[in-house]
Amino acid sequence: MTASVLLKKIGQIFLPITIGTAIYAFGLIYFILPNQLMEGGVTGITVLLKYALNISPSLSTLIINIPLFLIGWRSLGRTQMVYSIYGVLSLTFFLWFFEQAVELGYIDPFRTEQDMILATLYAGVTLGAGLGIVFRFGGTTGGVDIIARIANRKLSVSMGQFILFLDIFIIGSSLFFITKEKILYTLVTVFISSKMIDFIQEGAYAAKAFTIITDEPHAIADQITKELERGVTLIPAIGYYSKAEKQMVYCVVSRAELRRIKSIAKSIDPKAFIIVSEVHDVLGEGFKED
Repeated sequence: MTASVLLKKIGQIFLPITIGTAIYAFGLIYFILPNQLMEGGVTGITVLLKYALNISPSLSTLIINIPLFLIGWRSLGRTQMVYSIYGVLSLTFFLWFFEQAVELGYIDPFRTEQDMILATLYAGVTLGAGLGIVFRFGGTTGGVDIIARIANRKLSVSMGQFILFLDIFIIGSSLFFITKEKILYTLVTVFISSKMIDFIQEGAYAAKAFTIITDEPHAIADQITKELERGVTLIPAIGYYSKAEKQMVYCVVSRAELRRIKSIAKSIDPKAFIIVSEVHDVLGEGFKED
């Protein structure tokens, strides 16, 4: 691997994973722990160990994940393993960094009993944003997926079911150390976090797909190409009732262009039948490059 390729790899993959783990670690130390909230997965186990035995999350994160990677290295590809190990090491470092910053008084954690909703919302946003960035660039922050893959192979349990069961077990176990009200707040945090992950991975690139059934396909396609500079595809179609042959106009545009493309279609063919669909991931000219 040449130096230029290595630098490109660092900038495009390892730097975003580093930023993501830093955001996630900050949310955990600044919002979750001071307010005795919980998390799922391996991170949830580290939080539980903090509440039960006062073990540092940075230490337990590393100790728990090392054997998981040794056990499950065959279930991960080489590239995925490298990104995952880097993600865990980066998370461990930032957890330690923010722990030290709190201990030395450089950061005053957000503690509240009067406005737990505020703590819950910000915890969900920061954790979700951090994880979303890490996942988008192929990293992970723990080995739950490894455990789930082993369970799927040995016990024929689906990965989704196993992860859900593990999260329920971990969060449920925290009832011995935190109140049921905090558990309910945790569920809100987990929900917000999951939505934030989806937004980071897909929502930022959301677009609209238009399928226009019309008697003027070429005129509409020409106008879309001229005004929006978007690629257009004409798809042959036959109306089942009328048996008439038509062409459907298919085009993907950004949300900002939604009104313009509707206006173009209706101005040329007021009887055009327009179908608008959500598109969450678009690659190609005029959109993101992955």
